[in-house]
Amino acid sequence: MSEKQRVIVIGSGPIRIGQGIEFDYCSVHSVWALREEGYEAIIINNNPETVSTDFDTSDALFFEPLTVEDVLNLIDQVQPEGVVVQFGGQTAINLAGPLHAAGVKILGTDFRGIELAEDRKLFDALLTDLDIERPKGRAITSVPEAVEASRAIGFPLLIRPSFVLGGRAMEIVYDEEHLRRYMTYAVDVAPDRPILVDRYIVGKEVEVDCISDGTDVLIPGIMEHIEAAGVHSGDSMSVYPPVTLSRQVKDTVVEYAMRLCRGIGVVGLMNIQYVVDEHDTVYIIEVNPRASRTVPYMSKVTGVPMVSLATKCALGRTLNELGYAHGLYPERPYFAVKAPVFSFSKLTELDVSLGPEMKSTGEIMGVDPSYPHALYKAMVGSHIDVPLRGSMIATIAERDKPRALPIIRRFRELGFKVYATRGTALFLIQHGVDAQSVAKISQGSPHLLDLIREEKIDLLLNTLSPEKTVEQEGARIRRASVEHNIPCLTSLDTAEALLLALEARRAGEDFAVYALDELLQMA
Repeated sequence: MSEKQRVIVIGSGPIRIGQGIEFDYCSVHSVWALREEGYEAIIINNNPETVSTDFDTSDALFFEPLTVEDVLNLIDQVQPEGVVVQFGGQTAINLAGPLHAAGVKILGTDFRGIELAEDRKLFDALLTDLDIERPKGRAITSVPEAVEASRAIGFPLLIRPSFVLGGRAMEIVYDEEHLRRYMTYAVDVAPDRPILVDRYIVGKEVEVDCISDGTDVLIPGIMEHIEAAGVHSGDSMSVYPPVTLSRQVKDTVVEYAMRLCRGIGVVGLMNIQYVVDEHDTVYIIEVNPRASRTVPYMSKVTGVPMVSLATKCALGRTLNELGYAHGLYPERPYFAVKAPVFSFSKLTELDVSLGPEMKSTGEIMGVDPSYPHALYKAMVGSHIDVPLRGSMIATIAERDKPRALPIIRRFRELGFKVYATRGTALFLIQHGVDAQSVAKISQGSPHLLDLIREEKIDLLLNTLSPEKTVEQEGARIRRASVEHNIPCLTSLDTAEALLLALEARRAGEDFAVYALDELLQMA
């Protein structure tokens, strides 16, 4: 090693669902920024399937387990100026406490700030001080506390362990029996951490990544999720810039981000997730004091080198001297749609329904000056390649039928033949939508499964039912759709997005191919 000042970047360790290549991207770009600033960049990571562990990426690589003991031993040998934990996901962030306790300098947001964002009681107190709305919630550690919290807050509840990634063990709970079952499992997932219990708010989910130098805050852009809150952010589609948010909501999102960055003392990157209810009230639902999976996506579509800026801010540079102004970066004149990619065909017996726990293994991006065109590109890239006309199965939960009606009507107007279970078919026919009734699996052949196996179906639209027996059949149908390569949608928001894309395609509009650099020059 050279005589230069040294900085260690801690990676994310073994890749798993919910923690993967985005943190490798961030680690590599952080190393490049450190080198630009004249530092010797050292990586600690133990995954051979990443660019960050290539022999020529960093000045030195330590291929060691990301445990407290191993990392402290390496720090003792290397004697760095400091350690960067913002770019290795939750694995690296979880090391911040032990490293701080051992006297190691953490570059960027300090341990106090990380703890403020990660500890529920401290974070709630901060939100109160900053006058920021959030869903009612508590941190609990036992079944009796969970029951007491549910009675005070009211169902439905969004429950999750703290200090986990990918929405692991996160669920929406609708009654006390479900809550008690959940607690037995969740305590095993994180026995030494509190369980977070929040009121589940139905609404639009919004997300931003912030870069702060400790004073000024840069927000490269606002992302609007296409699926309603309740689907994990890694599994939902999102669009930049937002298409349905009012100016008031955008201003509130930015204002809350500014307050949070200053209140926490962010230096570097932070991710914030919001939910916006039907009255345009903005609530904070989660803050991550680190890089998120959206960083590569937003860096590419906005042209803002987010990791480089964050790393340089952690070293003491200001956004102003790096050429960036405080506030929301100007929106680009095109749309970028991020869509998840799933590996359900390779993961046997996994239910394809979407919920709070992340299941996607990758993502794709569609970019175009037209929002419907960007949607279509993203959907085709993520294997939701539905023909302009064909046949579909609709099995809709009772509570979703009113909202599903206009969606299925639009599919019918596009020329789709609609098959539906008896209750859904009757509802559709009563409201003027032609549908053919087909038997459930339990009612005997010919039934829904036969249509899928005979490859007579081009699309399955199935919303989840709270009834256990109905949902068991739904899971079998969804699994069969995967095995026969039929797109399966479990969210009506995704179905609406697909319709918008198909209608644009059906109108005969031309779809152009753009290089990303070409689009960036449009601004």
